[in-house]
Amino acid sequence: MLLWSLLVILAPVDGKSDWLTLVAPSAVFEGDRIDLTCQKKNNWWKVKRVSYYKDGEELQLSSELSNFSIQRAVLSDSGTYHCAVAPDWPLFPFQKEKTSRSVRIEVQELFPRPVLTVSPSRAIEGNPVTLTCETKLSPQRSDAQLRFCFFRDGRALGSGWSSSPELRVPAMWSGDSGSYWCEAETATPSVRKQSLQLQIHVHRVPVSNISLEMRAPRGQVIEGRNLVLLCSVTEGTGNITFSWHREATGTSVGKKTQRSLSVELEVPAVQERDAGRYYCRADNGHGPIQSKVLSILVRIPVSCPILSITAPRAQAVEGDVVELRCEAQRGSPPILYRFYYEDIPLGNSSAPSGGGASFNLSLTAEHSGNYSCEADNGLGARRSEVVPLSLSGRHSVTNALSLSPACLLSFPGTCLVVSFLSLRDVPSANSQASIPSSPSPAIEDLQPDYVNVDPGDGDVAYSFVWSIQLPEDSENTRRTILENKDSHVIYSGVKEM
Repeated sequence: MLLWSLLVILAPVDGKSDWLTLVAPSAVFEGDRIDLTCQKKNNWWKVKRVSYYKDGEELQLSSELSNFSIQRAVLSDSGTYHCAVAPDWPLFPFQKEKTSRSVRIEVQELFPRPVLTVSPSRAIEGNPVTLTCETKLSPQRSDAQLRFCFFRDGRALGSGWSSSPELRVPAMWSGDSGSYWCEAETATPSVRKQSLQLQIHVHRVPVSNISLEMRAPRGQVIEGRNLVLLCSVTEGTGNITFSWHREATGTSVGKKTQRSLSVELEVPAVQERDAGRYYCRADNGHGPIQSKVLSILVRIPVSCPILSITAPRAQAVEGDVVELRCEAQRGSPPILYRFYYEDIPLGNSSAPSGGGASFNLSLTAEHSGNYSCEADNGLGARRSEVVPLSLSGRHSVTNALSLSPACLLSFPGTCLVVSFLSLRDVPSANSQASIPSSPSPAIEDLQPDYVNVDPGDGDVAYSFVWSIQLPEDSENTRRTILENKDSHVIYSGVKEM
């Protein structure tokens, strides 16, 4: 009885007793497990109930000495903790609870709340941006591994969780505007934190500096080949709508929408009617802009030319001058025409304004054969069909000489002898022209003063002129010739000056 009285006297008045000790960890970080243990110094007294308190508020009540645990500590778990035990003393029902001394537990931050930043701060459509989730582990827990994830409007970006605190977006578009945030977490201990949301508005750049150019082989638009019209802008973001128009009618000849600063319109198999003036437009929602006008000239390759040969008579003969005319019905000027005899070049002639061209040829015995021509305007040469030409040879001169009566009267000793050959008397091409017969045997030994004189009569092929001395009986000779009734012979008097 005396012993129990002594125990009651020795008990502290405030109820706190060294008989109880609250065991708690010395350092606690977010995510750590906190185990609190209420220990009694002696085991000779029984426990009726045990309570754990934080900042004076009861956390747990138990009928036995058991631990109190916090599975994952958070910053709000910081506070002052103690425990209290009610002894099971039937003889002393008035005895107060035994209370441990208080223990201060401070939960430390494993890493601060992340901050989301964007670079550059002004997002331009079509340009890249970099998102950064900024945070740092506590030096005392630097061995922990951080992971990061970025979100836009509740949807994870990229490949999800990553060890990199940065996410590079190759190109931002107007549809990418929205609310962004990031999260950071550690696996052990498991702590996850989210940044504040950041509103990112992607700015669209209006289109500007538009131009239209053509792309064609060798810089020429050739009928039947493809033409490419390239419409370009130097600035402009987002989906750009390009359209191509004919100036004459304003009608659209093509339209395309895509995320690009330049777009091509291909015109297959260009025709002559496609020539004209064109312009293009571009619009990305800030209003259309229009290019300068571009003139398109369609060059036409030459068609197969036609060769024609014009002679002064129905049957060309040696000495005639014939006209070779070559003409392509279609083809852009200038056109160069080349003329050929049996594939041997004769010469060429140009048609600066288009149409045909001619080439004059003085015929010789060697000019019988096949003729052709070629047209070329730089887009490919075309050869005509072959045109044959045959020549007749010289006439064998057998007509009588005509003695001029005037000559005989005025110049008794001299006259001009003129002989004309009719086409009816023209021999074969291989025959040789002969000296015409004469009353004077010496005429055959003379050389003609002039040959191949064409008086314009279509029946006359050749003419020969001699000047001779008449014999003493010239009057009889003249009379004899005049009495000749040969219709092939024409007589004229020539006065020698």
